[in-house]
Amino acid sequence: MASPSLERPEKGAGKSEFRNQKPKPENQDESELLTVPDGWKEPAFSKEDNPRGLLEESSFATLFPKYREAYLKECWPLVQKALNEHHVNATLDLIEGSMTVCTTKKTFDPYIIIRARDLIKLLARSVSFEQAVRILQDDVACDIIKIGSLVRNKERFVKRRQRLIGPKGSTLKALELLTNCYIMVQGNTVSAIGPFSGLKEVRKVVLDTMKNIHPIYNIKFKHKNVNKRKEPKKKTVKKEYTPFPPPQPESQIDKELASGEYFLKANQKKRQKMEAIKAKQAEAISKRQEERNKAFIPPKEKPIVKPKEASTETKIDVASIKEKVKKAKNKKLGALTAEEIALKMEADEKKKKKKK
Repeated sequence: MASPSLERPEKGAGKSEFRNQKPKPENQDESELLTVPDGWKEPAFSKEDNPRGLLEESSFATLFPKYREAYLKECWPLVQKALNEHHVNATLDLIEGSMTVCTTKKTFDPYIIIRARDLIKLLARSVSFEQAVRILQDDVACDIIKIGSLVRNKERFVKRRQRLIGPKGSTLKALELLTNCYIMVQGNTVSAIGPFSGLKEVRKVVLDTMKNIHPIYNIKFKHKNVNKRKEPKKKTVKKEYTPFPPPQPESQIDKELASGEYFLKANQKKRQKMEAIKAKQAEAISKRQEERNKAFIPPKEKPIVKPKEASTETKIDVASIKEKVKKAKNKKLGALTAEEIALKMEADEKKKKKKK
């Protein structure tokens, strides 16, 4: 029989273990525990992680509308090629109008069948193959939001769906840029492809829009460079706070007492007023006289510049000038020379002889 010391731990040892355990912080936020550090990526799932493969076969099937049949025929070889890389089979049944994906014996990733199911769902909801194939990546997810049952009236439903798209798709484009997601509005569903954080925002905006809340209230642009507010030209400086009231302004009697006018007689006061008026009149008259005299002040004349004397070095060729004058007299404008007149006479005589 084993000794009791081996079966039961000592009481002192148990207490020391509880004492060494650190108490959990009660006020710690859950968001801090769930946040992922920047630059961290989950390692890719390889065949070495699951060398024996899967035990059973899994399959998913989905229907597609008639208008998607022509597009699916063209892109189905590309779908099969993309899924064969992950050892997943895909079949297209045009008679039933369905797409099926199923695992094989070589399939090692257990979650790839879920991504293949999402791929065929997105293809059925009019998402292009180039965008839908992104769902096979590890850091990309999708969300298909059903909006057909959120509004009863059909006209209201169409208006609110168009409000989500915006004029020429501007609202949808802004939402895509902010959330880094691809969004496709088709019929009664909204399909979104992108990161998990962006899909959460897209779902919130879509549901609020169908509840008659405009998407502009949810779209918030992050300004990186915030412009400083322009300062006004006239700055009002706040005075320092003082508990005492401002001093009382002086009255007219106080000013007269300070200057001594209060003790003057009425005649003296009148005389001072008249003198002040006359002084102002004299200043006004002097200013007017100065303005009138400005017209009679002669302007300043410019200094006379004497013409420079012609240099004696330049000699004039008189003989060449005389020859030019003679030629100009003989040759008048519009008149023929003597030689030209003789040639013209001979030509006229020849013409007369020919006519005879």
